[in-house]
Amino acid sequence: MQERLSLIRAALEEHLSAINENSNEIQALFDYLQEMDSKIDSLHSRLDSMQIDSQSKTHEVKPLNEAERQVFVVLYTAESFLGYTEISARCGLSASCVQEHLRSLTAKGIPLTRTLSDKQILVQIDVKFKERQAKENVVNLSLDTFF
Repeated sequence: MQERLSLIRAALEEHLSAINENSNEIQALFDYLQEMDSKIDSLHSRLDSMQIDSQSKTHEVKPLNEAERQVFVVLYTAESFLGYTEISARCGLSASCVQEHLRSLTAKGIPLTRTLSDKQILVQIDVKFKERQAKENVVNLSLDTFF
């Protein structure tokens, strides 16, 4: 009976030793996974900054003339989409001039969003570009432009 107990005890100790080794191995793998997770987070933030840099380089804006600035300011200060007639009324320009200046703004790198409502084309500055303009003054507007 003593012999069997000692055999069982030896088997249990061997089993306990194997469990401890596995625990150490699991802990080492967990530490490795945490390290890899940290590296992935670092790469993710680098990738985000690279994407932001590449997006900002793709939207370079050419200088605007005075009439284009007027149209831009009207669109920039608007809370929603505007039609050609509303833009022309706010700028004091004809609707055909407004259309030409809108084409020119697009050609100079200002992203505009257009939509059709009741057979009327409505225009708005792209929301992301509007945010970027607020932060970086891409179009190079002065405060005098708004007064």
